[in-house]
Amino acid sequence: MAYQVPEPKIFACTQSSELGKKIADSYGMELGNIHFSRFSDGEFQPSFEESIRGTRIFVIGSTNPSSENLMEMLLMLDAAKRASARHITAVIPYYGWARQDRKDKPRVPIAAKLIAKMLEAAGATRIITMDLHADQIQRFFEKPVDHLYASTLFLPYLKSLGLDDLTIASPDMGGSKRAYAYSKALGCDVVICYKQRAKANVISHMELIGDVEGKNVVLVDDLVDTAGTLTKAADLMMERGAKSVRAITTHALLSGNAYEKIENSELLELIITDSIPIKPKSDKIKVLSCADLFADVMHRVHNNTSIASKFLM
Repeated sequence: MAYQVPEPKIFACTQSSELGKKIADSYGMELGNIHFSRFSDGEFQPSFEESIRGTRIFVIGSTNPSSENLMEMLLMLDAAKRASARHITAVIPYYGWARQDRKDKPRVPIAAKLIAKMLEAAGATRIITMDLHADQIQRFFEKPVDHLYASTLFLPYLKSLGLDDLTIASPDMGGSKRAYAYSKALGCDVVICYKQRAKANVISHMELIGDVEGKNVVLVDDLVDTAGTLTKAADLMMERGAKSVRAITTHALLSGNAYEKIENSELLELIITDSIPIKPKSDKIKVLSCADLFADVMHRVHNNTSIASKFLM
């Protein structure tokens, strides 16, 4: 009698429970049962409340700060390994700490690699993530990495707007590759912002490379944190004669006074995904869910079918 591969089970970390439920619903099953015991000093212990022996499990959780989110993922992976799960896939919609992907000055860590090694040591046998801050982070893993692109969500939305005189913009030089990929898919021009930072999250100077006069501009970036770069770029482009400026960013950290900056800026709209839990506090923010994308890829991974169609960039 042939061995029947059991159906997978899906679990979610605390902060990604809402997205996890959406993914599970899209997949066609309920979230697995997991319980968290918490000690008075803040220590916590996850416990799978159902057997996972011999099964493939998906653990869903973004690892953005606080570090408790990362620790929760690591403990769940370790618990799954010790419970004899057959395959343990870490589904990380937003791979946090990824901005530290290299040594940009002496005596600093490479946090993105450290976390990759921690995930593997904890028990992850596969990683599914979306729009890494730098593509080369995949090289930090020895296990398979499925790196998805939110362009599969954003491109249909942009096309539905039917914008004339469309121009794609990158808010910095590092995002030029992403901007060119979008421009190729949409058949439009590209402009790039050149910025200099006084320190992290503080821009001292910004210049525009390219012409935006009479254009409907869409800024493309992987994440928005304080919103300083996006709002400054939007204001600069409107000063240079743009018709309108929108922004699409996959991961919405929105820390500090980001909401205030967005409200007071020339941005017409900020389009984001729900990779990080967010309650929009602005009419300018539109959220596109990534649940169907992850559910589809998880289904393909479990059934060993191609996910090539999800790599648009």
